[in-house]
Amino acid sequence: MATVSRFARFFIVLTTVSAAVMELVDTSIVNVALSQMAGSLGVTIEDVSWVITSYAIANVIIIPMTGFLGAYFGRKNYYVFSMVLFTVASWMCGNSTGLWELVFWRFIQGIGGGALLSTSQSILFDAFEPKDRPMASGLFGMGVVLGPTLGPTIGGYILDNAEWPLIFTVNIPIGIVATFLSVLFVEKKPGEGEQKKGFVIDYTGIALLAVGIGSLQYVLERGESEDWFASEAIRVLSVTALIGVVGFIWRQLTTPHPVVNLKVMGNRTLALTTVFTFVIGIGLFTSVFVYPILAQRVLGLTPLETGLSLLPATAIGVVMMPLIGRRMASGASPIPFVIIGFCIFIAFGWMAAGVNAQAGKWDFFWPLALRAVGISMVQLPLINQAVAGLKPHEYPSGIALNNMIRQLGGAFGIAISNNYMARQFAQHKADLVSNAVPGNPAFDERLNIMVQGMVSRTGAALSDATAMAYKQLNFAIERQAYLLTYLDTFRLVSLFFVVVFPLIFFIKIKKQGPPTEAAKAAMEDAH
Repeated sequence: MATVSRFARFFIVLTTVSAAVMELVDTSIVNVALSQMAGSLGVTIEDVSWVITSYAIANVIIIPMTGFLGAYFGRKNYYVFSMVLFTVASWMCGNSTGLWELVFWRFIQGIGGGALLSTSQSILFDAFEPKDRPMASGLFGMGVVLGPTLGPTIGGYILDNAEWPLIFTVNIPIGIVATFLSVLFVEKKPGEGEQKKGFVIDYTGIALLAVGIGSLQYVLERGESEDWFASEAIRVLSVTALIGVVGFIWRQLTTPHPVVNLKVMGNRTLALTTVFTFVIGIGLFTSVFVYPILAQRVLGLTPLETGLSLLPATAIGVVMMPLIGRRMASGASPIPFVIIGFCIFIAFGWMAAGVNAQAGKWDFFWPLALRAVGISMVQLPLINQAVAGLKPHEYPSGIALNNMIRQLGGAFGIAISNNYMARQFAQHKADLVSNAVPGNPAFDERLNIMVQGMVSRTGAALSDATAMAYKQLNFAIERQAYLLTYLDTFRLVSLFFVVVFPLIFFIKIKKQGPPTEAAKAAMEDAH
């Protein structure tokens, strides 16, 4: 691989990180706009949630295939095409006039967006010498941490000042600039895209991947809203997912021309890293999913205020990424970072769970700061270790699998949290209601105070004031039940980190010194 100039590297970093952030922002930016979109399109919230589901399904199908598609079409060609596809689909989403038209273009946007994550990371790694790749991991990790957090903030700002189509069309100028910079500064590898002759495409593997992973993502995304296995669609697609995923794995391990090289999972470091990445996906996406609901439903914040309350703490993690990358580039072992990061994220769950109902948005600053620091310290070493033990030609497969697992971890975490929150809310409300009964001195005293207050303020009849007081008490009970539910969910997320923590000590770190000339030459040949 030819040495990349510092000037070109700057624009490669700018392009790839911006593209990754743009893709990840779009995984969460729609969440705050569902009500407005439903009203504008004349559909229910349940129907419009397909806008989220279709993007997630497309993403998780295409991400593991990015290595194969890059090899077949040429990595630069595929990257530029995907960026154009993502940009055009963003325009079409913003100009859609019906739900299913929007869902279709959102799916196409997800197809384009898949390459903006994995291929961006691969291009960024190639722009750095092997010894400097931890720094590349740090720069890419900034985008991974920042993207999901920026989504609600940008979405909230847009909804406060404009209409929902802008949450899609805001991508267009970024996409145009990123495409232009990619054409100018991303270099083709020797022979890139010229190997189509004799190239065998595993159509069976592609079909099994699409059916298996697509069905699994559907089950995870829609299971809670369709009452899980009470729904025939969920039962059928669960079986389909099992058959598809098992068939896909068998096919990829036995065919001489796999669409996804699963044999790289034979590398113990990558296999363990994949487990941690799955848990990181749970922590990263689930915490960003739960906190905004808590902030708006319990703390009474607007979508914009919710997003802004996330940014200061997230900024700490973003600043830390390149600093940790610099330390790792100088030879520091990743294991201490992972251990400390896991401990910090576990502490985040318990600290967040200690917040009370009188909390304001800044009372969550320190728990959210712990979350950002923990994710940063774990995410960066894992991004780097995902490819540390692989040969250069195996990088695309390792990177793609790692990114797919993180997305699936997020979907799994949100699905588990949705189900858990539904059960916990019912339990907490039942517990609270059991104490809110006439004859309980504390309840009777509070009810009488509320009734007398309403009579004096509004002049309402005693019976009307009593009915209004019961409604307020029910609202207060539900608010407290929701708070306890969300705090329990923070603990649940931390428990996943506790469970996999012992596996950290099984990671085998290969000490690497500065590459010799022979090693450099071997890498040139591999590329």
